[in-house]
Amino acid sequence: MDLFDAVAKRHSYRGAFEKKSIPREHLQKIVQAGIRAPSGCNAQTTTFVIVDDPGKLATIAGIVDRPVVREAQAMIVCVVDHKPAYQDKSFAAEDCAAATENMLLAVTAMGYAAVWLDGVLRNEDKAGRIAELLGVPRHLEVRILLPLGIPKEGLAQKEKKPFADRAWFNRYGNG
Repeated sequence: MDLFDAVAKRHSYRGAFEKKSIPREHLQKIVQAGIRAPSGCNAQTTTFVIVDDPGKLATIAGIVDRPVVREAQAMIVCVVDHKPAYQDKSFAAEDCAAATENMLLAVTAMGYAAVWLDGVLRNEDKAGRIAELLGVPRHLEVRILLPLGIPKEGLAQKEKKPFADRAWFNRYGNG
């Protein structure tokens, strides 16, 4: 799929997935897209745990009780290191976001679907519980989950505001 087609088709999928496993080679290719993302000062602060074990997926679904998590055939767990990359500044959030969007585009291009989950992890120590389950060192943070699979439903990207309402040349609002 062309990059611009993937950008136009990528959407947050919260529907049901087919009960078909995702080949590890595909999961590796998706995560490789995340690894290739830019990172502040090339610090590469985002790492990934690819979960395809049904037992671990079920345990995560017990922690993050969402239909899309219960249905996921695999999950990519994005882990960040908040270490400073430049002076005392960490770019972990930005690094993780860039990696996540690259992976979401790869997911779309390969015919899979996913949703970016992070807010739900910030309650009831869900991120910490998942980190413990997956053996993530304590100084790192589980930041984003990407539950994924082959979508049962064909959904489209939500409508976006037109270019003229969100982008201008040389001056904000061209006013």
